[in-house]
Amino acid sequence: TASSSCSRRFAARKPLPVLEGTAMTLYAVNPLDLKVSVEAALGDLVVSSVVRLGELTVVVDAANYLQAARLLRDDPACRFEQLMDLCGIDYSTYKDEPQTGLRYCVVCHLLSVSLNQRVRLKVYAPDDSFPMVQSLCDIWSSANWFEREAFDLFGIVFDGHTDLRRIL
Repeated sequence: TASSSCSRRFAARKPLPVLEGTAMTLYAVNPLDLKVSVEAALGDLVVSSVVRLGELTVVVDAANYLQAARLLRDDPACRFEQLMDLCGIDYSTYKDEPQTGLRYCVVCHLLSVSLNQRVRLKVYAPDDSFPMVQSLCDIWSSANWFEREAFDLFGIVFDGHTDLRRIL
């Protein structure tokens, strides 16, 4: 009946199983514990990492971008199986303030379904006049369309992308 399915739907959730050595919240891995796991997996590849608003953001150099993405997918403590989103950012007019630092950035949102955790991976294109970073298509096939979109909208070139052309 409707009332029984409704009561099942809104019943108290059972705690998630504890991954050995990792403290968990009711819904996901604690972001501070995730930060420790990701930093351990990436080691010296991390330029910066910060937890803000309950989300972990990791910045890596363009030279280490592909290696960092592969480690985030393959490391047993990370297992980010899915690329949920990839977008380009042009910081030249960000917050209507003068630009400081590199102009173009690529941001990836990764999801680990198996560990119920998320991370944001950022990389800055080292050359403002010709922004280029490595393609992630060989790691996550879902990067194909997102990289084409960032190329079309921002002119960011994804080295190694097999079909980098304008969308429209």
